[in-house]
Amino acid sequence: MKEKGYDADYAVNVTVTSSVAGVVIPPSHNMILYTVAAGGGISVTQLFIAGIVPGILMCLALAVAAYVVAVKRGYAGEEFPGWHALIISFAAALPGLLTAVIIVGGVLSGILTVTESGAFGAIYAIVVTGLVYRELRWESFKQAVYQSVRTTSLVMILVGCASAFSYLLALYSVPELLSEALLAISDNPYVILLMLNLLLLGLGMIMDMAALILICTPIFLPVATQFGMDPIQFGIILMINLGLGLCTPPVGSCLFVGSVIGKIKIEQAVRTIWPFYLALFAVLMLVTYVPAVSLMLPSFFE
Repeated sequence: MKEKGYDADYAVNVTVTSSVAGVVIPPSHNMILYTVAAGGGISVTQLFIAGIVPGILMCLALAVAAYVVAVKRGYAGEEFPGWHALIISFAAALPGLLTAVIIVGGVLSGILTVTESGAFGAIYAIVVTGLVYRELRWESFKQAVYQSVRTTSLVMILVGCASAFSYLLALYSVPELLSEALLAISDNPYVILLMLNLLLLGLGMIMDMAALILICTPIFLPVATQFGMDPIQFGIILMINLGLGLCTPPVGSCLFVGSVIGKIKIEQAVRTIWPFYLALFAVLMLVTYVPAVSLMLPSFFE
C-alpha cells in the first residue's frame, strides 16, 4: 500500500483493524476456545455459522471507513485491471482459498467434526503449498510443526488452569456476585449490556486474547444468560470485544506489530485509527442489541 502512494498510518490502520474480522469469521480457533471455556455445551458449528454475518458487517463497515478516509486524504483510485487479470489472480489463489472451504464446509455439512476438518485442512494446506505453489521447504516445515506444538501445549495448559479457575468461580458464586453488583448500578438490561461490553473492551486492552477467553467466559457467560442473552450471541460479542483490544493500546499486540512492519510510531497509528475503531464499535453495538444479527443464520441450520 505504501508503494501505491498510501500513507503509512493509513496502511497500518486498514491492515490492523481488518484482522479483527478474522476472530469471528470461521474457521476461528478462538471460537473453539470459547466452547471449551463454556463447558462444552455450545456447538462449535453453530458458533462458526453465527460469526458469518457479523464478520461480513465488520468488513463492510471497515470498507466504508477506509473509503471515507481515502476520499478525505485525496488518494487516487486504482484503475480496474480487467476481467482477464482478475480471473487469472483468482485462479492462482483458488487452491489456497479451498483450505477454508474444506474446513468450514466439512463442519457445516456434518461430514467432519471440528477436529477432523482441522486435520484435513492441515494436510491439504501442506500438499497445496508443496505441490501447487512449490514453496514448502523442510526447514520451514519443521519450524511450523515446532510452533504448532508449542502453541497447542500452551493452550492445553491454559485450558487446564481455566477448568480449575471455573470450579473456584462456581464454588464462590462469583458470577452471581457480579450480577448483583451490576444490578446495583442499573436494572436496565441495555445499560448492563453496555457495561459488559466496556468491561470486556478494557480487559482486552491489557491481556492476551486466549487467556481472556478462558478467564472471562466462566465469569461473564452466566451473567449474560441471566439477562436473556443466548450463549452463541455472547460468544460473538466476546470475540469482537477482545479483537478490538488487539488494536488498542496499551497492549494492542496487532497494532504494535503493524506499526513495526509499517515503520511508524505507535502514536501516529493511534491518532488516525479512530474512524476504523468506530466502524467496528458500531458493529459491536449492532450485534449486542440486535440478536438476529448473530442468531439468524444458526437458526436456519438447526
